[in-house]
Amino acid sequence: MLFLAVFGKNVEDAFGSIRYLVFYFAGGLVATTTQTAMTLIFGTAAEAQVPNLGASGAIAAVLGAYFVLYPDSTVRGLVVVFPVQLSAWFFLGAWFLYQLIEANFGLFGAAANGGGVAFFAHVGGFVFGVIITLVLKGAGSIASQDRGQPLRAPA
Repeated sequence: MLFLAVFGKNVEDAFGSIRYLVFYFAGGLVATTTQTAMTLIFGTAAEAQVPNLGASGAIAAVLGAYFVLYPDSTVRGLVVVFPVQLSAWFFLGAWFLYQLIEANFGLFGAAANGGGVAFFAHVGGFVFGVIITLVLKGAGSIASQDRGQPLRAPA
Protein backbone atom coordinates (compact mmCIF):
# COMPACT_ATOMS: atom_id res chain seq x y z
CA MET A 1 0.00 0.00 0.00
CA LEU A 2 2.97 2.30 0.56
CA PHE A 3 3.90 1.92 -3.11
CA LEU A 4 0.36 2.93 -4.10
CA ALA A 5 0.52 5.95 -1.80
CA VAL A 6 3.89 7.07 -3.16
CA PHE A 7 3.39 6.41 -6.88
CA GLY A 8 -0.39 6.29 -7.40
CA LYS A 9 -1.36 9.94 -7.16
CA ASN A 10 0.98 11.03 -9.95
CA VAL A 11 -0.32 8.30 -12.25
CA GLU A 12 -3.89 9.28 -11.40
CA ASP A 13 -3.08 12.90 -12.26
CA ALA A 14 -1.72 11.81 -15.66
CA PHE A 15 -4.62 9.47 -16.46
CA GLY A 16 -7.52 11.34 -14.89
CA SER A 17 -9.62 9.85 -12.09
CA ILE A 18 -12.04 7.71 -14.12
CA ARG A 19 -9.46 6.35 -16.57
CA TYR A 20 -7.14 5.64 -13.61
CA LEU A 21 -9.84 3.66 -11.83
CA VAL A 22 -10.53 1.59 -14.96
CA PHE A 23 -6.78 1.13 -15.49
CA TYR A 24 -6.31 0.02 -11.86
CA PHE A 25 -9.06 -2.62 -12.00
CA ALA A 26 -7.97 -3.84 -15.46
CA GLY A 27 -4.38 -4.13 -14.18
CA GLY A 28 -5.60 -6.21 -11.25
CA LEU A 29 -7.57 -8.48 -13.58
CA VAL A 30 -4.60 -8.98 -15.91
CA ALA A 31 -2.31 -9.62 -12.94
CA THR A 32 -4.64 -12.23 -11.46
CA THR A 33 -5.05 -13.85 -14.88
CA THR A 34 -1.27 -14.01 -15.32
CA GLN A 35 -0.77 -15.63 -11.92
CA THR A 36 -3.61 -18.08 -12.49
CA ALA A 37 -2.36 -19.04 -15.95
CA MET A 38 1.19 -19.69 -14.70
CA THR A 39 -0.15 -21.76 -11.81
CA LEU A 40 -2.42 -23.82 -14.07
CA ILE A 41 0.25 -24.34 -16.72
CA PHE A 42 3.24 -25.08 -14.50
CA GLY A 43 1.84 -25.76 -11.03
CA THR A 44 0.49 -28.85 -9.36
CA ALA A 45 -3.17 -29.67 -8.76
CA ALA A 46 -2.77 -28.67 -5.10
CA GLU A 47 -1.27 -25.29 -6.04
CA ALA A 48 -4.15 -24.65 -8.43
CA GLN A 49 -6.59 -24.88 -5.52
CA VAL A 50 -4.96 -22.08 -3.50
CA PRO A 51 -7.04 -18.88 -3.62
CA ASN A 52 -5.51 -15.98 -5.51
CA LEU A 53 -6.69 -12.57 -4.36
CA GLY A 54 -4.97 -9.29 -3.67
CA ALA A 55 -4.31 -5.74 -4.77
CA SER A 56 -0.58 -6.09 -5.38
CA GLY A 57 -0.97 -6.91 -9.08
CA ALA A 58 -3.07 -3.78 -9.65
CA ILE A 59 -0.49 -1.73 -7.73
CA ALA A 60 2.22 -3.27 -9.94
CA ALA A 61 0.29 -1.95 -12.97
CA VAL A 62 0.45 1.53 -11.43
CA LEU A 63 4.20 1.09 -10.94
CA GLY A 64 4.54 0.11 -14.61
CA ALA A 65 2.69 3.26 -15.63
CA TYR A 66 4.89 5.37 -13.38
CA PHE A 67 7.98 3.72 -14.88
CA VAL A 68 6.91 5.03 -18.31
CA LEU A 69 5.55 8.43 -17.27
CA TYR A 70 8.16 9.58 -14.72
CA PRO A 71 11.46 7.77 -15.39
CA ASP A 72 13.64 10.68 -14.26
CA SER A 73 11.84 11.38 -11.00
CA THR A 74 13.76 10.76 -7.82
CA VAL A 75 12.66 8.33 -5.13
CA ARG A 76 13.97 9.03 -1.64
CA GLY A 77 13.93 6.45 1.11
CA LEU A 78 15.92 4.58 3.69
CA VAL A 79 18.05 1.48 3.34
CA VAL A 80 18.26 0.24 6.91
CA VAL A 81 19.05 3.67 8.46
CA PHE A 82 20.89 5.26 5.54
CA PRO A 83 19.06 7.77 3.33
CA VAL A 84 19.22 7.02 -0.40
CA GLN A 85 18.05 8.83 -3.49
CA LEU A 86 17.49 6.83 -6.70
CA SER A 87 15.94 7.52 -10.07
CA ALA A 88 12.45 6.05 -10.42
CA TRP A 89 13.64 4.25 -13.54
CA PHE A 90 16.36 2.42 -11.57
CA PHE A 91 14.23 1.79 -8.48
CA LEU A 92 11.21 0.40 -10.37
CA GLY A 93 13.39 -1.46 -12.87
CA ALA A 94 15.24 -3.20 -10.04
CA TRP A 95 11.94 -3.94 -8.30
CA PHE A 96 10.56 -5.52 -11.50
CA LEU A 97 13.69 -7.64 -12.02
CA TYR A 98 13.44 -8.86 -8.43
CA GLN A 99 9.80 -9.89 -9.01
CA LEU A 100 10.74 -11.68 -12.23
CA ILE A 101 13.62 -13.54 -10.59
CA GLU A 102 11.51 -14.58 -7.60
CA ALA A 103 8.69 -15.71 -9.89
CA ASN A 104 11.05 -17.94 -11.84
CA PHE A 105 12.68 -19.38 -8.73
CA GLY A 106 9.23 -20.20 -7.40
CA LEU A 107 8.39 -21.84 -10.70
CA PHE A 108 11.57 -23.80 -11.31
CA GLY A 109 13.03 -24.16 -7.81
CA ALA A 110 12.47 -27.02 -5.41
CA ALA A 111 10.30 -24.81 -3.20
CA ALA A 112 8.79 -21.38 -3.66
CA ASN A 113 10.91 -18.69 -2.05
CA GLY A 114 8.04 -16.26 -1.74
CA GLY A 115 5.96 -18.06 0.83
CA GLY A 116 2.68 -17.55 -1.00
CA VAL A 117 3.51 -14.28 -2.77
CA ALA A 118 1.99 -14.14 -6.27
CA PHE A 119 5.12 -12.89 -8.02
CA PHE A 120 3.71 -13.59 -11.49
CA ALA A 121 0.80 -11.28 -10.64
CA HIS A 122 3.34 -8.53 -10.00
CA VAL A 123 5.11 -9.29 -13.27
CA GLY A 124 1.85 -9.38 -15.24
CA GLY A 125 0.55 -6.19 -13.66
CA PHE A 126 3.78 -4.28 -14.27
CA VAL A 127 4.02 -5.37 -17.90
CA PHE A 128 0.35 -4.45 -18.42
CA GLY A 129 0.99 -1.01 -16.92
CA VAL A 130 4.00 -0.39 -19.17
CA ILE A 131 2.22 -1.54 -22.34
CA ILE A 132 -1.04 0.33 -21.75
CA THR A 133 0.78 3.53 -20.78
CA LEU A 134 2.99 3.34 -23.88
CA VAL A 135 -0.11 2.84 -26.05
CA LEU A 136 -1.92 5.77 -24.43
CA LYS A 137 1.17 7.99 -24.75
CA GLY A 138 1.53 6.99 -28.41
CA ALA A 139 -2.12 7.86 -29.04
CA GLY A 140 -1.62 11.25 -27.38
CA SER A 141 -4.12 10.47 -24.61
CA ILE A 142 -1.56 11.13 -21.88
CA ALA A 143 1.78 12.88 -21.83
CA SER A 144 4.88 12.33 -19.75
CA GLN A 145 4.61 14.46 -16.67
CA ASP A 146 8.20 14.03 -15.53
CA ARG A 147 9.41 16.96 -13.53
CA GLY A 148 12.42 15.19 -12.02
CA GLN A 149 11.17 16.08 -8.55
CA PRO A 150 11.77 13.87 -5.54
CA LEU A 151 8.95 11.69 -4.26
CA ARG A 152 8.19 11.19 -0.61
CA ALA A 153 5.53 9.14 1.07
CA PRO A 154 2.58 11.37 1.95
CA ALA A 155 2.47 12.57 5.54
